[in-house]
Amino acid sequence: MSYRLELRRITKQYPGVRANDAVSLKVRPGEIHAVLGENGAGKSTLMKIIFGAVKPDEGEILFNGREVHIKSPQEARALGISMVFQHFSLFDTLSVAENVWLGLDKSMSLAEVTARIREVAGEYGLDIDPTRTVHDLSVGERQRVEIVRALMTNPQLLILDEPTSVLTPQAVTRLFVTLRHLAEKGCAILYISHKLDEIRALCHHCTVMRGGKVTGEVDPTKESNASLSRLMIGAEPPELRRAAPVLGDVALSVRQLSVSRNDPFGVDLKDLAFELRAGEILGIAGVSGNGQQALMAALSGEDLRAQPRSIFLFGKDISRMSPRHRRRLGLNSVPEERLGRGAVPTMSLAQNTLLTRTDAIGPGGWLRMNGVVGMASELIERFKVKAAGPQAPARSLSGGNLQKFIMGREIEAEPKVLLVSQPTWGVDVGAAAQIRGELLKLRDAGCAVLVVSEELDELFEVSDRLMVMAQGRLSPSLPVAEATIEQIGAWMSGLWDAPAAVNEEGAHVQA
Repeated sequence: MSYRLELRRITKQYPGVRANDAVSLKVRPGEIHAVLGENGAGKSTLMKIIFGAVKPDEGEILFNGREVHIKSPQEARALGISMVFQHFSLFDTLSVAENVWLGLDKSMSLAEVTARIREVAGEYGLDIDPTRTVHDLSVGERQRVEIVRALMTNPQLLILDEPTSVLTPQAVTRLFVTLRHLAEKGCAILYISHKLDEIRALCHHCTVMRGGKVTGEVDPTKESNASLSRLMIGAEPPELRRAAPVLGDVALSVRQLSVSRNDPFGVDLKDLAFELRAGEILGIAGVSGNGQQALMAALSGEDLRAQPRSIFLFGKDISRMSPRHRRRLGLNSVPEERLGRGAVPTMSLAQNTLLTRTDAIGPGGWLRMNGVVGMASELIERFKVKAAGPQAPARSLSGGNLQKFIMGREIEAEPKVLLVSQPTWGVDVGAAAQIRGELLKLRDAGCAVLVVSEELDELFEVSDRLMVMAQGRLSPSLPVAEATIEQIGAWMSGLWDAPAAVNEEGAHVQA
C-alpha cells in the first residue's frame, strides 16, 4: 500500500533554534498517527510545513506517492490537506460562515455554506451557529469552527494540532467518533496532543520528537502513560503533593453579580455569588461559552459594567476599579487567550513582562531595561521556557512555551488573588505538572486562586472546592473530596437544581 504522506529528512532552521532536524515520517491512508513531543519539540513547525504555511529549508514531501512542493495553505487544501491550528486562523470581524467560506472554493454561495455548516456540525456533534460573529465566540467555540471548516473540505489528510485542549470530555468523545469515522473512509489523520490517554485511546501509531528530531516510533496502544512520558520528556512527570488547605480571610467576595451580555449570542451573568478565601483553590468547570469569559472579565476589570458593591477584594469594593488598580491591590489574572490578550505577539518577552509587571518601572516612569530583561530571563529559566532569549518575540514561541511564560509572569508577581483561565492549555505533561505544582505552592503560601478550566481531571487535581457554570449561572460549591465526575458532568447541563432522588440504600443522590 502506498503512503498518503511521506516526509524525508525535513529540516527547518530559525535564528537560534533548529525547529526540525532531518525529520522523516510516514502515514498510511486511514491511519490516525500521533506526533508526540514536549513543548518546543518542533511538532507545530512540522505540521505547518506539511500545510504550506512554512517553507522547509531541506527535505522532500511526498503525497499519495508523488513529490509535491506545497507553497501555501491554498495549495495544501487543493491537494486534500486540511489543518486545525492550535492558534486559530479566524477573522474576528467575520461570521462563522464567512470564515469557512474563505477557505473553500467559490462553487457554493454563502447561504449554501451556512446550510452545509449546520449539516456537518450536526452530523459530528459540534454545536455552532454559523451566523455568529467570531469575536463573540469563546475559545472552545472557535475551536469547533476550525474543526468544522476542516471537515467541510472532505480532506484526504487532516492535521489536528491540540484539537481537544479546551473541549469537554463529552465533546472529546464525540470528536473521537468523528475521527474514527473519517479514518474508516480512508482519511489519514496526523494528531498532535499532549494528552497521553487520548493518544493511547485513539491513535494507531505514534512518532516521538525531542529537540526537533525523531527519537522513536511506537504503537501507543501497547504503551502506558508513564512509558510515553519517558519517551517524550525523558522522565515521568513529578507527582503533585497536596497538603490540606489552611484557610485565611475571605479574599474575593462576589455578591449578586449580574452583567448583561455584550452581544446577542452571549449569555447574561445572573446573580452570581461566592466567596474565595486565602489559602484555597476554587475551580470552576463548565462547557465553553456558558459565561466563564464574562465572569473573568468582570473579576479582572476588563469589563467594568458590574454593579457597585458586587465584587469585593479583602472587603474593598472593586466593582468599578480598573485592572491596574486591582493589580495594585494584589489581584492578577491569566486570560484564556494567549496571543492578543495574554501577550502581544510582536513584542519581545521582555516587553511582554511589562504588560502586568510594573516593578521594573523607576521614578518618573523611566524603564529600567536591565531589570526588564533580567526579569524575563529569570522567568525563562524558572519555568523552563524554550525561547531564543528575553528578546524573542512572543509569537516565535510554541503555544505551550508561551503559556508557561504568561503563567510564570503572573505567579512571579506573588499575587494575593490569582484568576486563571485554562492554565495548562496546550502544554506538555511535564509543564502541566509544573504549572499545577506552582498553583498549589501559591495556595500554600496564602494566595487565593480561582481556576476556570474545561479539563475536569485538572480541576479535580488542584482544586479544594468546585463550582460549575452553566448558562450564566453558578452551581453551589462542593468540596472536591465529595464530588464525582458524573455529578459535575450533570451539573454542566445546569441540573444542580433538580430534586434529589433516593437510591436503594436510602441515600440522596442527584436526579
